[in-house]
Amino acid sequence: MERIRANRTQQPVRAVLFDAYGTLFDVYSVGLLAEQLFPGRGQALGLMWRDKQIEYSHLVSTSSHGAHYRPFWEVTRAALVYAIKRIVTGAGNDWAAGGFEAKVEQLMNQYRCLAAFPENRSVLQALKAQGIVTGILSNGDPAMLDVAVKSAGLGGLLDHVISVDAARRYKTHPDAYALGPQATGLDAAQIAFVSCNSWDALAATWYGYRTLWVNRQQLPFEELGTQPLHTGTSLRDVLALPGLQGAPLQGPAA
Repeated sequence: MERIRANRTQQPVRAVLFDAYGTLFDVYSVGLLAEQLFPGRGQALGLMWRDKQIEYSHLVSTSSHGAHYRPFWEVTRAALVYAIKRIVTGAGNDWAAGGFEAKVEQLMNQYRCLAAFPENRSVLQALKAQGIVTGILSNGDPAMLDVAVKSAGLGGLLDHVISVDAARRYKTHPDAYALGPQATGLDAAQIAFVSCNSWDALAATWYGYRTLWVNRQQLPFEELGTQPLHTGTSLRDVLALPGLQGAPLQGPAA
């Protein structure tokens, strides 16, 4: 394992791909609206919604060779409905009368434009200035990512916005991670993959990426015998990755 890690870190980093949900966009920024709609239950609802979203994405990727795949928007909505029925007493038995469908739509509309973490723009600008290829590799479907990127004003700073929808497999499936090298034309070892989700950083490490786990919450990493190549506490830590080397910048014409 150490030899593999050494060989991987000997290559220059030519591109940086970011996970979107939880890494560039704060999935818990819907918490204020959730609390307004469900007083006293907003935080618990947000946590269960996220956990169920991830669980459903893994489930539909592995069952029947992906035959039950559905776009991430649908998975996200299904997870929200489940979370409401689980957290809010009586919701499952009184769905129509309780106006729960309207509340689902409000929360889903909020999810389209999640708050972006404040350091996003400066980090992406710094990478672009160095000639580094930048992009997103996300479970989000193309329409979701398009709205999120535009809402955050990041469109001009990203060379690639890659949705796993093209592979019909969610992360952590290898087919999802394979979309990064396919889009950039680079080896996985030349691509830094950045995620705040430990399961995502772990699977990306297994795939062969130069991984950076951004541990904002100071959590322990997964106990499966593999560590990410790098760990940080902010997206700014990507700028300190060893081997970061973009394409030569073009000087002014002679």
